[in-house]
Amino acid sequence: MPAVRGGDSKKKTRRYKRDLDQIHEDLQSPRHLELYKETKDATDLPALGEFYCVPCAKWFESEHNYSEHKKAKPHKRRLRQLKEEPYSQKEAEAAAGLTTNNGRETEKMAIDEDVLQDASAALIDPAACLIEPEQHQIEIEAIR
Repeated sequence: MPAVRGGDSKKKTRRYKRDLDQIHEDLQSPRHLELYKETKDATDLPALGEFYCVPCAKWFESEHNYSEHKKAKPHKRRLRQLKEEPYSQKEAEAAAGLTTNNGRETEKMAIDEDVLQDASAALIDPAACLIEPEQHQIEIEAIR
């Protein structure tokens, strides 16, 4: 089959595999894995679904293929990927700047606005932030 070119090329995708967060759920909860396996018809699976690699989410024809797969690089690479904890929704929201802190952030923002108003008032009225020349001399002598 020739390669798909042009605007239709983005529509062509590889075979879907389970995501890492789904596999993490499978490893943590046997019930989650059972629910996934129940969605597959055993007659459609290789070897009637007997040999399944949970970390790679793959089915195998025989025990020999399954044992050889466990020794291979792709399986070991997947195990390394699964050692990292998957991102949670909370981490994603924090990265995007969304927080669920029940109003504590708005209090901080109100305080920051007050500080900014005081600073802008000092910039507008330069006499408010000037030091008397006599005080300046005393400070210089104290440093020496």
